[in-house]
Amino acid sequence: MFNSITGILNAKGGEAVFLLSGSIEWEITMPVNDIQDLSLDNECRIFTWLYHREDQMKMYGFLNERRRATFLELLKVEGIGPKGAVKIMGGISQEDLERALETGDLARLESVPGLGKKTAQKMLLSLKGKLVSSQNTDISPYNDLVQALADMGYDRRLAAEALAKAEIIIGSVKLPDAEREKLLFKEAIVYLSGQ
Repeated sequence: MFNSITGILNAKGGEAVFLLSGSIEWEITMPVNDIQDLSLDNECRIFTWLYHREDQMKMYGFLNERRRATFLELLKVEGIGPKGAVKIMGGISQEDLERALETGDLARLESVPGLGKKTAQKMLLSLKGKLVSSQNTDISPYNDLVQALADMGYDRRLAAEALAKAEIIIGSVKLPDAEREKLLFKEAIVYLSGQ
C-alpha cells in the first residue's frame, strides 16, 4: 500500500516523528535510533509499514528497506508485535542485532531493554541466518534467489553456498537468464535437501 513517504520532518519525540508531505502531516512510529539519525526541518524519505486492525491504524517507519525488513522478520517471532519490534530495534544497533543472531549471543539479546530470556531464545531460533549482515549484503550474485530460499526457511549462508554449487554444476551452459535462474534455484533446493 505505502512503500515510503518523503517530506519535511516537522517534529520528533519519543518513538514518533511528524513528517509533512504535501498538505498531510504523518505521525510515524519509529525505532529510537532511527529517529536520532533524522534532522528537523530537513527533507527525508521514510520507508513505511501500515498496521491496521478494527480499532486502530498506525504507521511504522524506518530509515531504509533493510531496517523495515528486520522489523518484518521480528514480527514473525511468536510474542513480538509491532510495538515490541520497534522497542527491540531501538535498543540495539542493526549490526549488533545481526551479529548476536548470527553468533547465537543470547546474553547480548537479553541485554536489550524489554527483551526477556524466552523471547530472546525464540528470536535466536526463528531468525538465525535470516537477517543480512551489512558486511555480507552481497553474499551471492543471486541475492533474489538467496532471499527466496531464506523465505522458505533455509539459512542465508547455506543458500548462497548451494547456489554457488549449483553454478558449478550448471557450468557455462548457455541459457536465457530466467531459465538459468530457475535451474539454479532447482539445483540449490536439491543440494539443500541433502544437507
